[in-house]
Amino acid sequence: MTFPGIKDAQPRADLLAFLKDATRPGASSSQSAQGGGMGGMMGMGGGAAPNLRKLSPEHRVQSITYCGDGYRVITADGQSHEFWERNLRLKTDSSDEGPQPGAPAILDAGMMGDRASVIFAGPEEIAKFVSRQC
Repeated sequence: MTFPGIKDAQPRADLLAFLKDATRPGASSSQSAQGGGMGGMMGMGGGAAPNLRKLSPEHRVQSITYCGDGYRVITADGQSHEFWERNLRLKTDSSDEGPQPGAPAILDAGMMGDRASVIFAGPEEIAKFVSRQC
């Protein structure tokens, strides 16, 4: 698909101002995101990966259930987040900054708040953590 560009000067200037602010080093996720699902951590902006051992309750996963074609993720702050099965990525990070065993992390993976990654300490945790429940 081709993109013809933004012909109107004001919308083009607004977009450029937003992109400059959103991609500047040290930009706060609340300033650069338009309310993405879990606070905008590690979205499309690219920045450094966060230390998954030092996350706030909104990014710590308590449970994951699967029903039909969707997942429900409950975070430590008590919030429920629903994702279509193709929009929730299950990943692992065994590094020193990866999540603690048994304490997966959830991070935004899209600009619209409809995609996320749940990151486990190792692959053996995935099947143990996700339960089929409707």
